Amino acid sequence: MKTECIGDFVKLNGETYPCTVSLTMDLVGGKWKAVILYHLKDEPKRYSELRKEMPSVTEMTLSLQLKKLEKDGLISRKVYGRKPPIKVIYSLTDLGKSFVPILEAITAWGNQVISEKGEFVNSKLSVDVILGLSTAT
Repeated sequence: MKTECIGDFVKLNGETYPCTVSLTMDLVGGKWKAVILYHLKDEPKRYSELRKEMPSVTEMTLSLQLKKLEKDGLISRKVYGRKPPIKVIYSLTDLGKSFVPILEAITAWGNQVISEKGEFVNSKLSVDVILGLSTAT
């Protein structure tokens, strides 16, 4: 019998899920959670560094997703100082680090799909194409 089928449900931190896939998707699913984890996989970062690396995420969304990832135990938030400006560093916990091989597999799969069926686009090229400045045809 498969591990995820041992019980009728799985439970973590007071939350009940129909299966381990559902649990996993709650922890890391959505548009931004895995992206945040990806940006923290090599080193801890400040909020401002994450914002620079993910310019299309809104401040509110990033803040909410960081809080959720912290609540779920995937990242830790360490505050330095007592008065503003304070320094806050986000880093992966051991649970978050255990997800890194999956992040790397997701990245490799996405790269393969783009290589076979799409294209990598540089932002400057996109702006040039939009403005009609590109000489490529």
